[in-house]
Amino acid sequence: MKDDPTSLIEAASAARRFAHAPYSGFMVGCAVLDENGDVHCGCNVENAAYPEGICAEANAIGTMVANGGKRIVAIAAVGGKDTVEPCTPCGGCRQRILEFADVDTRVYVIAGDGAVRAHSIDELLPASFRL
Repeated sequence: MKDDPTSLIEAASAARRFAHAPYSGFMVGCAVLDENGDVHCGCNVENAAYPEGICAEANAIGTMVANGGKRIVAIAAVGGKDTVEPCTPCGGCRQRILEFADVDTRVYVIAGDGAVRAHSIDELLPASFRL
């Protein structure tokens, strides 16, 4: 699944259907593959008390941690179908991914037309803050 992200992307797409985005209309789904081979999904959940919403990536990572996962092997984020560019994680979520990633972690971002781009977390968050 790390080298062929198809099923991870399908899981992220399925999670996107449940996003709660009444304010922006921008629905995002995310799926995380952990070190045990388990997949954990999340979607964005907006809130009228902006910025109290939660990103799909943060939601999926929280689910992974709650289920005992400790490392992200791969992660896929799928944004709205009308997006031209791939749905890359926000800065906060890039830092969240980094917390559980290593140099081999793949971050897959998907454009509205289905085009997939793969990145390392270091490409998405250069000169990052690490402990």
